[in-house]
Amino acid sequence: MASKKIVKVFIDDTSSRVLDTLYQISKEWSTSKKVAEKVMKDMIKIVIKISVLYRNDQFNKEELHQAELFKRKFQTLVMTVISFYEVEFSFDRNYMSTTLSECCDMLHKLVQRHLTDKSLMRIDNVCNFFSDADFLDALFRSNGELRHLLGQMIDDLHKMIDDGVL
Repeated sequence: MASKKIVKVFIDDTSSRVLDTLYQISKEWSTSKKVAEKVMKDMIKIVIKISVLYRNDQFNKEELHQAELFKRKFQTLVMTVISFYEVEFSFDRNYMSTTLSECCDMLHKLVQRHLTDKSLMRIDNVCNFFSDADFLDALFRSNGELRHLLGQMIDDLHKMIDDGVL
């Protein structure tokens, strides 16, 4: 995947491993390399577009506030994923789905003035993929086939938190 190689030039090794693991999780869950590549490509495009908007001071005061709210909500989501992995029988699909949905809504609100409908559909594609109830159940199942990959990602998320990246 060409865009994956390009992205690795601009991000640290730990973030790169998280993206690689997310790709592997997506590929195993969907059983389709094409679907996994599309989800990751959409995610990368969204992040790059938001970064460009931010670095070029395109967000107004309200949008910057929205970005800060999104950042906090996303950090909460990351901590929730870690907790659900580390604490047996703590997974709450409804809470996870709600939090993911809130993150997606916040993201839409942040970029709706700047991005095209096609880009907004990319956000929806990523959000819908990762908030799928069956996917979440499989991801957090204690004896599931995705468990080892989630464990790898959790280790990297801990490192990103320790390094102040998240």
